[in-house]
Amino acid sequence: MPSNHHPRFEELLEAGRARRKHCPRSALSVCGLAAERDPVAIVQQSSEGRVPALVPLRYARMAASPFAFFRGLAMVQAADLASQPHSGILVQACGDAHLMNYGFFASPERNLLFDICDFDETHQAPWEWDVKRLATSLVLAARTLGLSDATGRGIVEAATGTYRRRMNEYARMSQMDVWYSKVSFDQLCASAHNDHLREQLDRLGQRARNRTHQRLLPKITADTGARLQLRDTPPTLFHLHKPSSLLPEDDQWLADGLADPALQPMMDDYLSTLKEDRALLVRRFNRVDIAFKVVGVGSVGTRCLVILLQDDYDQPLFLQLKEARPSVLERFTQPCVHGHQGKRVVFGQRLMQAASDVFLGWTTGPAGRHFYVRQLRDMKASADLENFDAETLRAYGQACAWTLARAHAKSGGQAAVIAGYMGNSGKFSDALSRYALLYADQVESDFEVFSRAIADGVLPVDASVDIGPFGSKRPSIKASVEDAG
Repeated sequence: MPSNHHPRFEELLEAGRARRKHCPRSALSVCGLAAERDPVAIVQQSSEGRVPALVPLRYARMAASPFAFFRGLAMVQAADLASQPHSGILVQACGDAHLMNYGFFASPERNLLFDICDFDETHQAPWEWDVKRLATSLVLAARTLGLSDATGRGIVEAATGTYRRRMNEYARMSQMDVWYSKVSFDQLCASAHNDHLREQLDRLGQRARNRTHQRLLPKITADTGARLQLRDTPPTLFHLHKPSSLLPEDDQWLADGLADPALQPMMDDYLSTLKEDRALLVRRFNRVDIAFKVVGVGSVGTRCLVILLQDDYDQPLFLQLKEARPSVLERFTQPCVHGHQGKRVVFGQRLMQAASDVFLGWTTGPAGRHFYVRQLRDMKASADLENFDAETLRAYGQACAWTLARAHAKSGGQAAVIAGYMGNSGKFSDALSRYALLYADQVESDFEVFSRAIADGVLPVDASVDIGPFGSKRPSIKASVEDAG
């Protein structure tokens, strides 16, 4: 029996409508700010514990534009969202759902899917916090592309309207159907409304299919004669035990390279978090080399390693060990219940994504640092926003909203409650578009404060790398894909 014919369905819808008494939909337009709010102090606080030599690179990437600043500092919006009214309907949230954190990747069956691809900040939180971060990123992206605020508002209304409609669809599906739902490459292409968008999707799809371990091998490795070795390209890729290392002397925890006893316990710990068949598969590979790899914008300076492994036929497997710090949402919601930040990331990713990396696991490193592990690259590609026009950005925003609705429906199990809260009118979209424009103004104001701190020498910047307006090393599409891991 379809759920919309079931009395429980109406009860859940009504429960969502009842939440409007606690937080009217119009209240979602409120752009409140956290008390004692100092963007520069928050930036400096967020840099604590990072590799000191890489902090100037992080600031350089954030200084590219207000969009890049927004992308690199989820902590500010998290604090502001916590000071605003919210629905009280909780899901496993992404925590950093801006539009650069979506893209294509391969399912375990080698099918190309479109989904959220970054879960460093995942945590339980009100569902609309993710939607607000996506909406704000759309306005900032539109402004970065030189589009008017009227166009930006229309783009947000289209995205939030898609989120509402898709959530209504998921609300009428069984839990099993929601669990197995996905947004595939073919589905996106079928829903494309114009030739330009279809061309963009075709290019992204082809690029994703070409981004395999075999194709990555000659790009980031060199043959030394004795064995393959990851190629040093500081500051973005360097060995920890060579003169090119940017780690401070008191942080050389792999100073002896692969012989260091610190690595094997990490790998053993990681393998214990995998299913037995997948752990057995990893054990069929031999470790060849390990290096430090800088990724993204907000993650720059956190400890991120890439391990090159090869099987008996010299075929490669690249694993990425990425430091997992507490979610920016944790201090405003509830403590992490997983006992390990890497496990938190893995749990959130498995719960929200339609399909997850077969090698996804977690481990603990020296000094008690938490890491999660995934493949460095497996048919992964994200959008080249610099080549977007208004119509393409609008369609891409709708694709992101679609997959965000699917992720929330799966992770929270409350699609009908959320659908009931949003209703069938345009009130939700109107409130979110007004919020996104107001908060984009606030981001630009914060960016000016951040830029003055750089100009005054308060925040050091490494200007040696050419940074595009969206915070990625040029050429933008290569940086966005490779940095995403």
